[in-house]
Amino acid sequence: MDTRALTATQPATRIEAVMAAVRARIASRALSAGARLPSVRAQAKAMGVSVSTVVEAYERLAAEGAIRARPGSGFYVAGPPAPLALAEIGPRLDRAVDPLWISRQSLEAGGEALKPGCGWLPADWMFEAGLRRGLRTLARAPAPDLTDYATPRGPAGLRAVLARRLAGNGVEVAPERLLLTESGTHAIDLVCRFLLEPGDAVLVDDPCYFNFHALLKAHRAKVVGVRWTPTGPDLDAFATALERHAPRLYITNSAIQNPTGATLSPAVAHRLLQLAERAALVIVEDDIFADFETVPAPRLAAFDGLSRVVQIGSFSKSLSAAARCGYIAARADWVESLTDLKIATSFGGGRLDAALVQAALTDGGYRRHMEGVRQRLARAMEATAARLRPLGIEPWLEPRAGMFLWCRLPAGIDAAALARAALAEGVVLAPGNAFSPSGTAGGFMRFNVAQSLEPRLFEVLARALDTLAPSRAPA
Repeated sequence: MDTRALTATQPATRIEAVMAAVRARIASRALSAGARLPSVRAQAKAMGVSVSTVVEAYERLAAEGAIRARPGSGFYVAGPPAPLALAEIGPRLDRAVDPLWISRQSLEAGGEALKPGCGWLPADWMFEAGLRRGLRTLARAPAPDLTDYATPRGPAGLRAVLARRLAGNGVEVAPERLLLTESGTHAIDLVCRFLLEPGDAVLVDDPCYFNFHALLKAHRAKVVGVRWTPTGPDLDAFATALERHAPRLYITNSAIQNPTGATLSPAVAHRLLQLAERAALVIVEDDIFADFETVPAPRLAAFDGLSRVVQIGSFSKSLSAAARCGYIAARADWVESLTDLKIATSFGGGRLDAALVQAALTDGGYRRHMEGVRQRLARAMEATAARLRPLGIEPWLEPRAGMFLWCRLPAGIDAAALARAALAEGVVLAPGNAFSPSGTAGGFMRFNVAQSLEPRLFEVLARALDTLAPSRAPA
């Protein structure tokens, strides 16, 4: 273990640092009940401390009852398995760059807080009028529509609507090969439950949507990042990762990539599928931002015919985060097994939410509403970039569509420190390393342009950047 990781937690003594490291491994279940701890010499070497320090730390942990000594054998984890603590899995990050921390701050922030770091549109950008019309229709629905469970795959009407929408992006799928879920996250969770075993390697983009990291931690997967470029994953790095890690899955965004806003090119998509075929790799394509596109991007699921690609999506970004509804499109035999898994984990699904989503998607005003949203986002993208550049914050690229700007901060500015300073003034930011499995995006920040229109944001950024700017050497 790198001893620099110890200083991030600021333990009072080296003994307490060793104890904290062992407790973290137990909390994350890297060490389960009955597991043997590293020998005192091995632990001392790994942490760069003396043997006597580790001996004392182990003795104190034994006195607490966390571990127990077996004479002549070593020290072992005591008691039943610890409750799973996701924040303790992997390197202990500064909470300002922890994905779960960012999600909590964005979801719990009060009405006065600015949230340029969140991943959704402001409430007044959503299809409120259509949702209210849908709710009025639901209020007149037959009693079973208001009280009964949905069918296991979800209402046939909404699945038919989704099949037509997917066909518009070149993904040909029968309604029978669609499974409705509670959300896009629920869809990925089901696929991971279906295909992964603890310890399996999973490829993700670096950077990628930060909740991919958190969800894969919950499945005890080994997360391997592949450098993301303006046209898709770095194919040489992707091929190397396939050879070194033999991953089971690759999870990515189609169309508009989160956090960069980049678009997959046809040439990269074609080569990517060739590599996946040779490596027997399953690709999970998250298409949650489809309705924000002005020109449809290549879909891996369209090129592949849903043979090796599983496409998932939801409407929390474009329609409503309150009506929880997502979907999985996959090969027929997998949908059968995924349906059983859905019943086992969530039973019948949200019938009311599905009905409301169907009513809104088929409302005559939805298409016009989304066209207006795309135009507003384009204006907000231009305005936000124009306000950031004078601060020395430069977009990594200019996205063709969507709500995200992935930006490089001025030299010497740490995104985590900037996020802490902004939070003190009621502004929630999204630092780059929350999106980066390799931790190499400390100089980047993601901005949601729809949430970045208040002048106060740029005033806060200017003050924080001035405070954090590296001191200049005397001439």
